[in-house]
Amino acid sequence: MTGPTLQPVIVGAGPAGIRAAQTLVAYGVRPVVIDEAARGGGQIYRRPPAHFARSAQTLYGTEASRATALHSTFDSLQAQIDYQPNSLVWNTQGSLLDVLHGPTQTTRTVPYQQLIVASGATDRVLPVPGWTLPGVYTLGGAQVALKFQGCTIGRNVALMGTGPLLYLVAYQYAKAGTKVAAVLDTARFADQLAALPGMLTQPAVLGKGLYYVAWLRAQGVAVHTGVRPVRVEGSIEGDMRVNAVVWSDGNTEHTVPCDAVGFGYALRSETQLADLLGCRFAWAPMHRAHLPERDSAGRTSVAGVYLAGDGAGIMGADAAEWAGERAALALLADHGVKVDAARSAELERKLTHLMPFRQGLERAFPFPTDWAAHAPDALVVCRCENVTAGELRACARDTGADEMNRLKALTRVGMGRCQGRMCGVAAAEILAQATGKPIDAVGRLRGQAPIKPIPIHLQTRAEATE
Repeated sequence: MTGPTLQPVIVGAGPAGIRAAQTLVAYGVRPVVIDEAARGGGQIYRRPPAHFARSAQTLYGTEASRATALHSTFDSLQAQIDYQPNSLVWNTQGSLLDVLHGPTQTTRTVPYQQLIVASGATDRVLPVPGWTLPGVYTLGGAQVALKFQGCTIGRNVALMGTGPLLYLVAYQYAKAGTKVAAVLDTARFADQLAALPGMLTQPAVLGKGLYYVAWLRAQGVAVHTGVRPVRVEGSIEGDMRVNAVVWSDGNTEHTVPCDAVGFGYALRSETQLADLLGCRFAWAPMHRAHLPERDSAGRTSVAGVYLAGDGAGIMGADAAEWAGERAALALLADHGVKVDAARSAELERKLTHLMPFRQGLERAFPFPTDWAAHAPDALVVCRCENVTAGELRACARDTGADEMNRLKALTRVGMGRCQGRMCGVAAAEILAQATGKPIDAVGRLRGQAPIKPIPIHLQTRAEATE
């Protein structure tokens, strides 16, 4: 029997983690599955509380059947896995994971022999003046409010940034009956036309994206491309909050009245756990980020540690499912289990065939590389420590700091509750612009525990036992 000889742990119960668990169970292995959420599904197929009576069609739209199938799969595995929901892995050392159980606010250690990290992704944020006002959310946060809490972030919502999520959230909000004041995309229409050859490799996915845009326009939603966000404005009526967003078309500034803003620039991988595990990182130009290295099966530079899904590079839900299954098969094969070689090869082919489409998405929704040049000195980049763009530039100029961890030590950027998860991308762009160095040369913020906020008494206790 393979089960007693293996002790695999899966971190994350999104598409990648669920398919990894399903594969291990099929080979007679009982994995531990640790997930922050109360119910499996990940961000894309996030499940509301069980008492919420909303249909899958309402929650997931065209992805309802896929979401339902994934949820059903995970539900059917419950008796064959050790499932630990509401649990945050916040540190790791010596083949032990430090896990915070949310409802009881207690921490425990979970040992592992093999580890599949399916940590997913979060919003990629580039601040704009006014982004700290009440009523400003990331696109992902706006979507979570709708899916998980059954509410919207406002009654008259402006959405800005770039990436497929921008249009998906706009569509979901409009379908839910919320007024979408405008969709403001920094990508140009010419970018999207140029990306068509790559996008046509996945015609069904492209078709859905085109439908969202056409539907929004048909509903009278203003969709502007090639914009530059200028600022979010607020008014004082009891509490200051959003009342407008200002954007530029390159010549003229325009004002869109609104009571809430959702913004983001596609997604970034959650790599902090891989960093604490000691995985080797390398620059990934397509993702404009340093990412943990892995082979085509998900193996990292650390023996026994595997990566799957968007936590290793943004590829989408389909790819996450395939990568989760492939990583599980690699784990089994590496420990002497005879696996289906043909299936392994098929999964790798599927992942390879997605690459032209993924490259097409980057062409259609390019990162706004001129963002740092337009960021005013007064712009707060790190809201945890209240560090401005001007302070980062002054540090680079006055001290010669040209690497992210040196900048962090001198300015405290990235030292707050988010540990650089929100401000790290923007700070790196500012540093590269200030020093004239290419973005890949300024490095990355090294992961530090806790990788997400935990109660201070638990961190103090952990430090006391070291």
